[in-house]
Amino acid sequence: MNNRDLDFVRQQLKSAMPLLHDAELTVDLWPRMLRRMEHAPPAFGWFEAALVGLVAIALAVFPELLPAILYHL
Repeated sequence: MNNRDLDFVRQQLKSAMPLLHDAELTVDLWPRMLRRMEHAPPAFGWFEAALVGLVAIALAVFPELLPAILYHL
């Protein structure tokens, strides 16, 4: 690539991604996140229970999967 091609690519990138003049947040989001976490504790639903059951069944049928599962944790 010569300089003209690089200049063309730079120009295209600059036109596609305009500069952000006001990139600062106007509100702090952390207190809102803390309030949300206090009001809604994590729930253990039916889907998570089904996944745990499937893993238990898979380990009962195929015990050689245990090292692979432990490796990925």
